[in-house]
Amino acid sequence: MYKLIAVDMDGTLLNEKKEISNRSRKAISKLKEEGKKLVLATGRPLNGVMRYIEKLNLFDENDYVIAFNGALVQSTKTKQIIFNKPLSVKAYKELYEISQQLGVNIHALTDQSVLTPKNNPFTEIESNINQIPIIEGAVEEIKDTTIIVKVMFIDEPEKLDTIIPQIPNWIREKYTILRSAPYFLEFLDKSVNKGTGVSAVAKQLGLKREEVICVGDAGNDLDMIRYAGLGVAMGNAFDEIKSEADYITHTNEEDGVAHVIEKFMLD
Repeated sequence: MYKLIAVDMDGTLLNEKKEISNRSRKAISKLKEEGKKLVLATGRPLNGVMRYIEKLNLFDENDYVIAFNGALVQSTKTKQIIFNKPLSVKAYKELYEISQQLGVNIHALTDQSVLTPKNNPFTEIESNINQIPIIEGAVEEIKDTTIIVKVMFIDEPEKLDTIIPQIPNWIREKYTILRSAPYFLEFLDKSVNKGTGVSAVAKQLGLKREEVICVGDAGNDLDMIRYAGLGVAMGNAFDEIKSEADYITHTNEEDGVAHVIEKFMLD
């Protein structure tokens, strides 16, 4: 029996209007009534996810959130951190040099803002989605005490398609690299991904991986789909996600998450 479902947000739980449908809300409410758990597993910072946690009332004693693609896992009620693995300013500077060589835009996320050496439409998307401020300034001038959670190459999808094969092998070996959207390529600590985040929550709840469902649509969901007892790809998922999944549900516009909850978790 499945007791925990980890759900990606953008392209998965949220429709194209960035809303949670009534059917999904009802399914999640019923899930909670039956004593089972849902955890949001997202690439977003906490600021970008908390309003949805409030809408779903995920503030029980054993409710958690997985943010920054697994770099931060914490209790929604007590704020207790059970996993935290940020990057560093040194990493941001290192990746900035690579971005300069490849001619691609870059920004970095702290727990409260998005930092960029040059404002651009994709940093604006990040800011708007997560309701966090943009701080524009030279990478060289950032204080070493600044906490960098993740770094992102952000550009036209065609540009990222071109530069990804050019990323040096030593960078690939040093960082977890995830494509969370056609225009977002993310760099995290090597130990970080959504799979490790979900694993941390399952361990905290005393659950086996066989009791866990994970649902997602993009490259940053691959590790948790591989980890899960039941890995589910959305109908709108990347082909690589569908090929790895145990089950393919409906699209995010067709209540794919609600369908999974109703089919596999509700009595």
